[in-house]
Amino acid sequence: MALFDDASAESAAVPLAARLRPRTLDEFVGQEHLIGPGRTLRTAIEQDRVRSLILWGPPGAGKTSLALLIAARTRAHVEQVNAVTAGVADLRRIISAARDRLRFHQQRTLLIIDEIHRFNKAQQDVLLPHVENGTIILIGATTQNPFHDVNPTLISRSTVAQLQPLDDASVRAIVERALTHPDGLAGLGFEVDPEAMEFLVGASNGDARVALNALESAVTAAEGEGARRITLALVTDASQRRILPYDREGDAHYDAISAFIKSLRGSDPDAAVYWLARMLASGEDPRFIARRMVIHAAEDVGLADPMALVVATAAAQAVEFVGLPEARIPMAQAAIYIATAPKSNAVVSAIGEASRDVEQERAGPVPVHLHDTSHPGVVERLGYGKEYRYPHDFPEGFVLQQYMPEGLEGRRYYRPTDHGAEAAVRRRLEEWWGQRASSVKEPPGGGAKHGEEE
Repeated sequence: MALFDDASAESAAVPLAARLRPRTLDEFVGQEHLIGPGRTLRTAIEQDRVRSLILWGPPGAGKTSLALLIAARTRAHVEQVNAVTAGVADLRRIISAARDRLRFHQQRTLLIIDEIHRFNKAQQDVLLPHVENGTIILIGATTQNPFHDVNPTLISRSTVAQLQPLDDASVRAIVERALTHPDGLAGLGFEVDPEAMEFLVGASNGDARVALNALESAVTAAEGEGARRITLALVTDASQRRILPYDREGDAHYDAISAFIKSLRGSDPDAAVYWLARMLASGEDPRFIARRMVIHAAEDVGLADPMALVVATAAAQAVEFVGLPEARIPMAQAAIYIATAPKSNAVVSAIGEASRDVEQERAGPVPVHLHDTSHPGVVERLGYGKEYRYPHDFPEGFVLQQYMPEGLEGRRYYRPTDHGAEAAVRRRLEEWWGQRASSVKEPPGGGAKHGEEE
């Protein structure tokens, strides 16, 4: 299989990023932690001893290039499919041929699957026995966390190699190589201004393909003007905007909202506004962000500042009422308010502990004095509500009486903190219920630990 045939007549039609794929490990830029000198994976590639492998990393980090380098060094037969377009029938055809090839020619088959996370469970299961018995050497490439999106049984039979976004030095080296490489722009005499180079590197966000595509577009524009200098204006126009790595159903979606929520919880308004702006610029649904702020306002601020929930809810309404781009302003206001508010998770702990008791404890009857008394005769005949003490008949509108069902008397779920407005709630409850303090029963296991929802 000739992976790197010279096809000069057709090279102009091939994108620059594809023409510049490395042909040797020494040409591969970045990912030194995986294929630097002496690394296990590099040695396995050089000795043609690569076992099934899942290459996991962001776009433009070199997953496909590395897979093709492995293919170029192996004595195995190579097949390559994309999970977006291939189906079970394609896999069965490849597997059938692989079995015959191994049986009659003692040659194994290396199968490269781009975007393997796009295969569903049934499609992935087709591969499993053949990867397990060695008929197929699987090289899967994915931008999504394989521990979430690839069957655990397939993961257990493969090595997961995580590629990192390219650093600025690596992207710059790739762009500079494009200007001098025979398959790139060598001989055309193009020069890139320093400011343009910095923009290309920075705008790529570690994605070499983004940088090369922008360079190629800028070169096309320069040729149209009869120029040989790539200026900042040309690359800015070619790039249009910074490309942010984001998939509203993938890791970037969950990681960004997690960073946003943790910034709110950690009382960092600057980080919160940054992640908000980044998600909005990446096309995230503003309703999703607004819902998370409403939840967070109750979950992590609670009664330490009851207005946080009001502000968050108002921001969610603003999203519906005015839409983007204007809605980003009330959203930012809510994010800053929540981030700078005092924090308490006493409310979420209270409902969590109470729910646990509802599930695990005996459901005792409603105390007789708390029963409904609206039906005629229930007070006289059944004694319902007879011992009930009406709080407004007592000073300060409070009187000690039992509200919990039998078996949960004295159980305490809500434990207010000394943070913000909740400190006043704590003092008030201590004044009201101080007489029962010595008999208060904590839920089994003590206080609940706050579990993250994002």
